Amino acid sequence: MARLPGMATLLLVRHGRTTANASGVLAGRTPGVRLDALGSEQAARAGSRIGAVPLAALVTSPQERCKQTAKAIADAQRDGGRAATRAVTEKALAECDYGEWQGRPIKELVREPLWQTVQRQPSAAIFPGGESMVAMQHRAVAAVRRLDAAVTREHGPDAVWVAVSHGDIIKSVLADALGMHLDLFQRIGVDPASVSIVRYAPDRPYVLASNTHDGDLSWLAPKPGKRRPRATARTTSTTAATTTGAVIGGGAGPGRPDH
Repeated sequence: MARLPGMATLLLVRHGRTTANASGVLAGRTPGVRLDALGSEQAARAGSRIGAVPLAALVTSPQERCKQTAKAIADAQRDGGRAATRAVTEKALAECDYGEWQGRPIKELVREPLWQTVQRQPSAAIFPGGESMVAMQHRAVAAVRRLDAAVTREHGPDAVWVAVSHGDIIKSVLADALGMHLDLFQRIGVDPASVSIVRYAPDRPYVLASNTHDGDLSWLAPKPGKRRPRATARTTSTTAATTTGAVIGGGAGPGRPDH
């Protein structure tokens, strides 16, 4: 899909597989949950894919597994000859607070009555001693929209930035961008170390990709000599006024990476 005017491009990256994922435990915010060997490989592969794109910002959940994944992305930026990209921690992108469910085996949780609520009506789900899924979505969506606007103001509408977070967090952000009710968000898949792409254009959000594991991302990089000026109140309003929206028929796409 062709680049859309108006706002920066957000890459949502889930952390790589963890020891808890592999053993079937709901990690939640349990300290010390790290990537396993496969998860480290997955994070490195995601970093390599993103390495073709200069990043304006790299933001991560405070959980260690996300920080490890963000480091792999930052390392790939450095390996690409760019200045070091420092990952900034954002508490609003933290894992859902699963309360008393945290640290319990999934095989036990599926027998809880609340499990079916989480599956069929997540907007009604409140984890005992934790937060509701509605509150989880609200804080995550508010954070990515706030950060996206800040990146656009600072670096212009060609900027690309990354948010590293968790499965339910990313699914809730994608559901919002797709205009889906939270009760439908279980229809969205977000695998470990997958990359999803969202663009918050002035008319509406556009989901350019979701749950991708492979594929060239260099088409997201600003084209040499074509970088737009840093966004201001004037340029933002002008861009919004000239937005044409989605192209009928689907458009021509981004073309070859070098064009």
